This record gives sequence, C-alpha cells and structure tokens, in this order.
Amino acid sequence: MRATVAETREVALGTLFVTFDLGGEQVDWRPGQYFWVELLDPPFDDERGPRRHITIATSPTEGRLGLATRLRDTAFKRGLGDLAVGDPIEVEEPKGTFVLPEDTDRDYVFVAGGIGITVFRSMLRFIADRELPYKVTLLYSNRDRASTAFLDELHEVESRVPGLKVVATMTADPEWEGERRRIDERFLRDHLGDELGRFTYVVAGPPGMVDGMKELLGGLGLPEEHLLVQGFAGY
Repeated sequence: MRATVAETREVALGTLFVTFDLGGEQVDWRPGQYFWVELLDPPFDDERGPRRHITIATSPTEGRLGLATRLRDTAFKRGLGDLAVGDPIEVEEPKGTFVLPEDTDRDYVFVAGGIGITVFRSMLRFIADRELPYKVTLLYSNRDRASTAFLDELHEVESRVPGLKVVATMTADPEWEGERRRIDERFLRDHLGDELGRFTYVVAGPPGMVDGMKELLGGLGLPEEHLLVQGFAGY
C-alpha cells in the first residue's frame, strides 16, 4: 500500500526514526511484528535492492507504522536518510509471530541490545497506553549514551507503568554514571534477584548478543518456553 512520510528525526547518534501516514488505511498489528518497506525511485542502488523487512517501532495505539534504524553506508539506509516529510513509500501489511505475550500474570524480562530496543518501544508504549497490568524489567545495553535510542522516552513510559523497571547499561562510556557492565549472570542476579527461573525472557538485539543470552539463560536451566528471542542482523 502507498504511504507517505509523516515524521523523520534522529533519536540517537546515527539512529533515524521514521513514521508513515497511511492515508486513512486501517492497518492492525500486534506489538513486536514487522513490515516490509520499499523505497520508491531510490537515489542509491545496490545488489540488495530497495525493499527490506523492518521491525515496527511504533505501538498500534499511535496509529502510524514506524521504524527506527541505525544509519549505515548501504543504499537502502542512505535512501531512508534522504526521506523528507510527504515523500511517498510503499509498505505491506504487518506480520510475524515475535509479539508481546498475552499472559499478564507472568513476570517478564525484556533484554534489548542496541537497535533491538525498537520492538520493546512498541510493546512498552502499548502497555502504557492501554494501562495493561504487565510486570516488566527492561535491561537495555548499549556502548554509550549518545547512541542509545529512546532512553528518555522509556523513562517517561516507566513513570506511567507501575510494573515497569528500566535498567540501562553503557558498556563503553566512561562518563555514564549508571550501570556499565555487560549482561551476565551476576548482572541478572543483581537486578532480578536469585530466582531467575521465575521470569519469561524476551530478547532482541544483534545476533551475537542474542546467542550469548540464549547460552547464558540455557545454562541457568531456564525452560525453553520461557525464552523468546529475535536477532537484528542489520540491512
């Protein structure tokens, strides 16, 4: 379907947030799903073409499909960076099974690495806007504060959701006064307590980080059904 750019802004150093006006089209999606985006008349080209699938960064409560991405020197991302409000773009209906779990009686740990935060922005905005009784601890890991997308917004959401706790860690930022450790077993126990098996873990981030979390949590004896993962390989 045809859409137009409604907003484009930098939400962290080198990270672009873009939302789309669907021109009155009614599109339903669940927090966590993805959609296909195709650039029209792209100014740059490479062998991968102008079409990608991207996690939806916006909540259904916001009424607009949106994405957030690290800007890299690829034809597709350079084309995204050139978009202006009002520019046309092609999008497809959202899809995917990596979605916000429906059971609000569980205690959840959302683990985000870098741009993996997009899926959790969608989920947490939805929880806040619908005033849903989820209990979530968000563990959000980045190299430094400057490249950490949506952190101020996440703290604002935290103030609206009684069951939400946000823990940010910057692993290579000597000026950051909060957590600076990588997420390991000690980190988990310090922030979650010793009963790590009572949580359901939802993990999104670069494949290496996701694989590391799977290995860590599997080694702690976490049941497979208590771990949901999605890797962001980049595009």
